[in-house]
Amino acid sequence: MSAQTKRYPVRSFGNVRTVVARGCAIAALTIACLSAESCSSGPDLPPLPDTPPGPYLLGVDDQVRIISFGEDQLSGPFRVNDRGEIAMPLIGSVPALGLTTTELEAKIKQRLLKDKLLLDPSVSVEVLGYRPIFILGEVSKPGQYPYQPGMTVLTAVAVAGGFTYRARSQEASILRKIAGHPVEGRVTRETEVRPGDVVNIPERFF
Repeated sequence: MSAQTKRYPVRSFGNVRTVVARGCAIAALTIACLSAESCSSGPDLPPLPDTPPGPYLLGVDDQVRIISFGEDQLSGPFRVNDRGEIAMPLIGSVPALGLTTTELEAKIKQRLLKDKLLLDPSVSVEVLGYRPIFILGEVSKPGQYPYQPGMTVLTAVAVAGGFTYRARSQEASILRKIAGHPVEGRVTRETEVRPGDVVNIPERFF
């Protein structure tokens, strides 16, 4: 095991299931990178496709606040679990993976009507916290970090303790799911990072 690999754990998690699920997610992204034509983060990679952000789609580990007017038990903060669902009292698990907040509102309303808990349900959903990003390669503290709106590659590197002396500080790559498929591409330091991204800082050659 390399010294860099030993630095990866940056925080502890609540249970073994969560550790395994997140470990599998990182492994899947790594395999996707290794199966691509090039895994270098330099000029050989094509630029990351320009995909203007549309409505935010919920993913595993996103935190949402749900307010169901007239039913306090259904109101409060909830997390999208490893199965892509939100476990709610009274109505059980509600699929949330890949939905917008508006679509999740509609799902919850349908369940309330189906279970005859409310005659005219009014539901509001907002994102409280986003799924994490992963910062790998030549940074001081590679690992998993909370996403903050407005993050760029450079600010993500700062969160991870800055560049190492081996880093190619003007270059980076991002592995991102686009239309459900992992795509890796070359980016600049000013490129905006999105929830779930894997940012990789390459090593320079002396």
